[in-house]
Amino acid sequence: MIIVLKKKATERQIQHIVAAVHGWKLKVNISRGTERTVIGLIGDERIIRSKPLDMFPGVESVLSVLKPYKLAAAEGHPERTRIQLPPVHRGGRPVVIGGPQVVVMAGPCAIESRALLFDLGRRVQQAGGRILRAGAFKPRTSPYSFQGLGVEGLRYLAEVRAELGLHVITEVMDTRDVELVAGVADVLQVGARNMQNFNLLKALGRLRKPVMIKRGLANTLEELLMSAEYVLSEGNHDVLLCERGIRTFEPLTRNTLDLSAVPVLQRESHLPVIVDPSHGTGHWDLVVPMARAAVAAGADGIMVEIHPHPAEALSDGSQALLPKNFVKMMQALRTVARALGRNV
Repeated sequence: MIIVLKKKATERQIQHIVAAVHGWKLKVNISRGTERTVIGLIGDERIIRSKPLDMFPGVESVLSVLKPYKLAAAEGHPERTRIQLPPVHRGGRPVVIGGPQVVVMAGPCAIESRALLFDLGRRVQQAGGRILRAGAFKPRTSPYSFQGLGVEGLRYLAEVRAELGLHVITEVMDTRDVELVAGVADVLQVGARNMQNFNLLKALGRLRKPVMIKRGLANTLEELLMSAEYVLSEGNHDVLLCERGIRTFEPLTRNTLDLSAVPVLQRESHLPVIVDPSHGTGHWDLVVPMARAAVAAGADGIMVEIHPHPAEALSDGSQALLPKNFVKMMQALRTVARALGRNV
């Protein structure tokens, strides 16, 4: 249930409603837009429906949200969510995800060495990328594949972040590692294999750092939104949704990149949408055209993998762009974004 307030509703009226709802043992989510304030109510529907919500001073209307993802739903938010990452260094630039700029996240699939991470961090920054992506902990299908450098990799990531002033995103796989990873990362990534690790999602919901959730290998968009709901319901409202391809019968790509997910998620939810064409296709030569298409579809951000020697990469070399191709991709994305009144 959502309560839409009048344009001239006062802060005192808003707090009066909030206090009453808390007294009913319900959760409250306040969304303040430039035109209107909306209050979302979460809890026992029988209690909510029994209360005369439209009688409170300042209330314009009361609407029922029928979708199961109450907090992620677009209905409860008069404006789309923008997630701001504060500058790494004093005087630096913040990163805003969900606004006019299409934010590019790039880097190696896995952190292989300190030298490689610094080299790629500089290349990402010079080309105009805003966030360095690199995995310290790597979930792999085979137990014999490279699993990442773990804590050592996080240390390298922290050093690159501090020296270059570049924001970073990296994956967290275990509830025991949440605080450790949060101490380094500006955005914590939940990988496709952990999209429905509900204990992990709840732990991330208790943080006050942005979380990006990747769509699972064979999950619906509703299931992705319900995973976001777990994080939102714990009080963390900075959630990004990532389309990274789903498993279909098509053997010529690693996954099938579902670009229709971008407008669907933007219709259904207020949360920013990111597209990962590297995992979505599995082939480096398909990454750039699908990245262009993702920007054209309205994505708020792009995540790609780069490596100076893909044949020698310890993880997912076949889908990694050479740095020179990454530069070309950035140029192409700027052209597409400009045509849509946006920038990269």
